Amino acid sequence: MTATPLPLSVLPARSVQLSRWLAVATTLGLIALGLAWELALAPVRPGGSWLALKVLPLCIPLAGLLKNRMYTYRWVSLVVWLYFTEGVVRAWGDRAPGNWLAGLEVLLCLVLFVACTVYIRLRLKAGKVLAAEATTP
Repeated sequence: MTATPLPLSVLPARSVQLSRWLAVATTLGLIALGLAWELALAPVRPGGSWLALKVLPLCIPLAGLLKNRMYTYRWVSLVVWLYFTEGVVRAWGDRAPGNWLAGLEVLLCLVLFVACTVYIRLRLKAGKVLAAEATTP
């Protein structure tokens, strides 16, 4: 029994959807990590910290990510570097478990950046293919 190969036109759509859901999942993961980190797991002050508010900018693009807005993916791919920088600094300077949480933040930021970049590239490539098909008689 052999598997039938998928048509080439289906593969980019699946890749786009995978990168889209990966971007949404990692954004939600960064929000959950930031809240848990600053409120319960390793807050700067006992009982929680106002640093939990750092996740608010990540809540803004969720609607755009879910609605497939290209501008949002571009914006998030740039903003994520602020969280990456915070993660690197805190991984280097904090004690355990804060440094482990910061390492997880760095990993989530890298995955989010790659997912956004792949999404943008595939969407642009698909747009060029559709435009070329529309212009050919």
